[in-house]
Amino acid sequence: MSVLDEFWDSLSFKPDPFQVEAAEAIARGETVVVTAPTGSGKTLVAEAAIHVALSTGKRAFYTTPIKALSNQKFTDLADQLGAGRVGLLTGDNVVNGEADVVVMTTEVLRNMIYAESSQLDNVATVVLDEVHYLQDRARGAVWEEVIIHCPPQIQLTCLSATISNNGQFASWIEERRGPTRLVDTKERPVPLESMYMIKERMGETIMLPTFTTRDGRRRPNHKVEHMLGLERGRRRRYKTPNRADVVEELSRASLLPAIYFIFSRAGCESASQRLVDMGVRLTSLDEREMIREVADTRTAHLEDGDLGVLGYDRWIAALEAGVAAHHAGMVPAFKETVEELFEAGLLKVVFATETLALGINMPARSVVLENLSKFNGESHELLRPGDYTQLTGRAGRRGIDVEGYGVVLHSQFVRFAQVTEIASVGAHELRSSFRPTYNMTANLVANYSRSRAETLLQASFAAFQRDKDSEAMIKSIDAIQEELERELAQANCERGNVREYLASLESAQPKGRRDPVKSTLGPGAVLDVVGGARDGRYAVLRRLSSKDGGARYLVLSTSGRVSTLGYKQITDLSRRVGSIELPTPFKPRDRRFVQQAARRLRKVPTVPPQGTSSSPTSAHPVAECPDASRHLAALRKSDRLSRRLDQHMSARRSSGHGLVAEFRSIHSLLEQLGYVDDWSLTSRGERLRRIYNESDLLLAESVERGALHGLRPEELAALASVFIYDPRSDNVSTAEWPSSILDERWDQVMAIWDELVVKEKAQTLAPSRRPDPGFALLTYQWATGSGFDELSTGGMAPGDFVRVSRQLVDLLRQLRDAVAELRDDANSALRSIDRGVVAAQGVG
Repeated sequence: MSVLDEFWDSLSFKPDPFQVEAAEAIARGETVVVTAPTGSGKTLVAEAAIHVALSTGKRAFYTTPIKALSNQKFTDLADQLGAGRVGLLTGDNVVNGEADVVVMTTEVLRNMIYAESSQLDNVATVVLDEVHYLQDRARGAVWEEVIIHCPPQIQLTCLSATISNNGQFASWIEERRGPTRLVDTKERPVPLESMYMIKERMGETIMLPTFTTRDGRRRPNHKVEHMLGLERGRRRRYKTPNRADVVEELSRASLLPAIYFIFSRAGCESASQRLVDMGVRLTSLDEREMIREVADTRTAHLEDGDLGVLGYDRWIAALEAGVAAHHAGMVPAFKETVEELFEAGLLKVVFATETLALGINMPARSVVLENLSKFNGESHELLRPGDYTQLTGRAGRRGIDVEGYGVVLHSQFVRFAQVTEIASVGAHELRSSFRPTYNMTANLVANYSRSRAETLLQASFAAFQRDKDSEAMIKSIDAIQEELERELAQANCERGNVREYLASLESAQPKGRRDPVKSTLGPGAVLDVVGGARDGRYAVLRRLSSKDGGARYLVLSTSGRVSTLGYKQITDLSRRVGSIELPTPFKPRDRRFVQQAARRLRKVPTVPPQGTSSSPTSAHPVAECPDASRHLAALRKSDRLSRRLDQHMSARRSSGHGLVAEFRSIHSLLEQLGYVDDWSLTSRGERLRRIYNESDLLLAESVERGALHGLRPEELAALASVFIYDPRSDNVSTAEWPSSILDERWDQVMAIWDELVVKEKAQTLAPSRRPDPGFALLTYQWATGSGFDELSTGGMAPGDFVRVSRQLVDLLRQLRDAVAELRDDANSALRSIDRGVVAAQGVG
């Protein structure tokens, strides 16, 4: 009797051919790589691998990229195998860690491998779920470290979404792990029908197939092409259906439940509340009672004050109506409630950002894409076919739906030909993000000889792939350098130091007020936009509506140009400098109106920034320069270009044999700083190898130089936050410290960073990320016992506060375990942060 016969007999359905092929390869002892669409049943392959391991008396580890997915897999496996046989390790929690099957985040396994943990002794198989995550810039190297360093006797089962270069990936794994079977399927378990939804300007909402089949071939729907073709040269007959229209049409066509992707957190929240405000109700009385029961259970651990801050009443009202938002700005309890309710079929529409596309099991009948473009941090770009394939992967519930539906909304900015191109079947190429880090280098020194360590680096997927685009990369670097030189020249001012002037402007910004300028802009207001793409002076003509909640304004420039100015284009340094009386009658498209208003605008005197002439900003010599705004804009752009250049240089160094050269440079710097002595770790190095943080060396140097010693627990937590907080913007956060000693220690950390960057550049290494104090004051308030409802979050989403706080908890745990002198203080600081809404994380 085959080891798999019992497993197949336990199933209530016939497995798919790819599942059988993969399971049989596992039973033969081969490493297996499975690439398949979302919802195709890759998890069954993992369950087969676990069954094979347990049948031989061995253990199995199941790794995932995120804690929420680990929690879900832990629950699923515990239901199948029994709670006593399944454990969970996520860094936050240890549940039955000695169990036969343990679910964990991939970092936990990597740390075990480097520590040569005895936990690995009886492990037969490791499942690497969502292994395509190795392309993630921040965390992807962890997957390669596991594949390279995992003990050779442990079998790997790698599960991935569809990728275009799966053969290359499997070949690399075979070089590292021995006989490897690639099992690939592109067949969806439930076929996808792509739909196009459009609304007649004065009539009904229409939904048509994006493609039709003619002569046995799949072609763009000529009916849609004909409809849109009639618009040429005429007033537009069609428009984008609004969110209520879309939901109504899906409900009418029996295409609910639906996941409705909106690439904006504010847009998701606005859409959910808009439907509730319109009286939309998609649930029955019985369903509403069940929804309330699940929500009450999931949030029972949260205090009433916390629930008030989180907007619980509006959230539960939306849930009971059958709609919800889902995005990274929500606290885990709210997100997990939405996931459970949607999976149970109680929610009918979830408005979600693309973060929902990772791993979590939330199948729907339909998936709606409101836009086929999204903001990448600098500009809007169209989705690729691989994006469309991934986002619509949840359309179609296996065993329930005959077809799933991917619905794209009409937009006058995206041609139908582009829609049909994006809606074709596609897959991304998997690209390595691997590069040596200071922590990795310390662990390689600790575990391997010099030659073996360099051989292992050359064994990475990054080295395997090589950089086929090296010539294009060099050209791109040259172009960025040329543009950077031009902007630096523009940023130069004969009257004084522009960077000093920028720093004085930032320090003069009012504290504790959110959007002080944007909240006072009415018709006739005169606004100086400082920096950014729209730098200059404008008169507000009127406020325009915006469906995503961010204001837009019709404005007039001093040159007489009428345009729209978006909320996000008004920089933090912008200021209202007065007002003008707009001409009457109000005709913003009339030439005379525009000329008269522009003359009045140009007569408004220049106002020194931030008040009095004795202020530091007005006293600065650059303030008197007529081109000051242009200098500031050029300086900001040069900073962005410098970051892009660092990224390009880092990418170039991380390709091919450049990894070894970078590793040698890192080793040289660590030796210079006393972390290694030739090929041995010093006591400093032993501490460094236990710090897993993007700013690992900066943090280690700060510890070694005493910057974190002698602080109260709340002060230690506040200062530690600078190593994990990333504001994800071009603006440097203002340092606000509640005590003089923290002010001094921050100056010390910045001095260490300045020194470190100089040393890194001397070694041609990418500079360490600048520490950021933007979360420090919040951390201090929370650590000293402030309630969640008492925090001045400055607009930070509750989910972001929890996420960053959890990262801080993890860092404090590392400091506690790695630095004996900080053990007690770090443990106290950890407890002061790990409470209330921060500690309320569900299972893990």
